[in-house]
Amino acid sequence: MKTSIAIYPGWLECAAVARATFMKTSIAIYPGSFDPVTNGHLDLIGRGEKMFDRVIVAVLKNMEKQPLFTVPERVEMLREVTRQWPNVEVDVFQGLLVDYARKRDAAVILRGIRAVSDYEYELQMALMNRKLEPRLETVFMLPGDTYS
Repeated sequence: MKTSIAIYPGWLECAAVARATFMKTSIAIYPGSFDPVTNGHLDLIGRGEKMFDRVIVAVLKNMEKQPLFTVPERVEMLREVTRQWPNVEVDVFQGLLVDYARKRDAAVILRGIRAVSDYEYELQMALMNRKLEPRLETVFMLPGDTYS
């Protein structure tokens, strides 16, 4: 018994429009102080930009810490070393990360984990972020062998 499939004129164009209309754009935020930016940070950014449509490297402006570099210096360094990736943006934020994620319409927080102690801390942060904003997911990435 043969099965036939009916092909409607214009179906391909309709499918392309539907995909473009309903396809979610994944925006990930990679937050941190980046004081200074390291090769480990760049490893995560480079791998993250392959996974997400847009990666926002968000430099935390924390008035309670005495940084080695000023926020504008860190932003300038990050822009310089990430310019090879057109879908990576460098920005500054202060306050709650979930508020910033809402403002930027991001659904993913990207975090690096080097050791078990990092995981324990990051897990607590991820659970709290999820409680404050249920649609926000945290993706943990391990650094490349060179950087761990």
